[in-house]
Amino acid sequence: MTIIKAEIQHLNDLIPLFDSYRIFYRQRSNLVAAKQFLKARLEKQDTLIYIAYSEELAVGFMHLFHSFSSVSMKPLYILNDLFVINEFRKKGIGLALLNQAKKKAKEEHYKFVILQTEANNPAQYLYESLEWKKDNDLHYIWKNNS
Repeated sequence: MTIIKAEIQHLNDLIPLFDSYRIFYRQRSNLVAAKQFLKARLEKQDTLIYIAYSEELAVGFMHLFHSFSSVSMKPLYILNDLFVINEFRKKGIGLALLNQAKKKAKEEHYKFVILQTEANNPAQYLYESLEWKKDNDLHYIWKNNS
């Protein structure tokens, strides 16, 4: 397995992974929109995307978004997207992607990596096994329904 930082030339490998990730979270498949979204991220370089390959096959990805902690006055990453295709789960790929996020944060001297996931995500055992701590603070979200 190899993990690389995605560049524009990896776009076609990312699209089906990202689409499958969105389907996992109960969204409709939309390869055209997925391509537009990912292409914009890669061209603007406003996020970091890592792809996991098993030989020549793209089998997983991780998407890190830049943010800041005002209290600590330091940058942080939000790990909002992490996905491994079914046939390659429980083979250490998710573990390697999570460790890549931690490594990148250490290299860049980022304060935190915040991982967002659903409360019933079965991968929580993996996060906790890698010393990720569940934050019990209250979180609120406002959704624009217009």
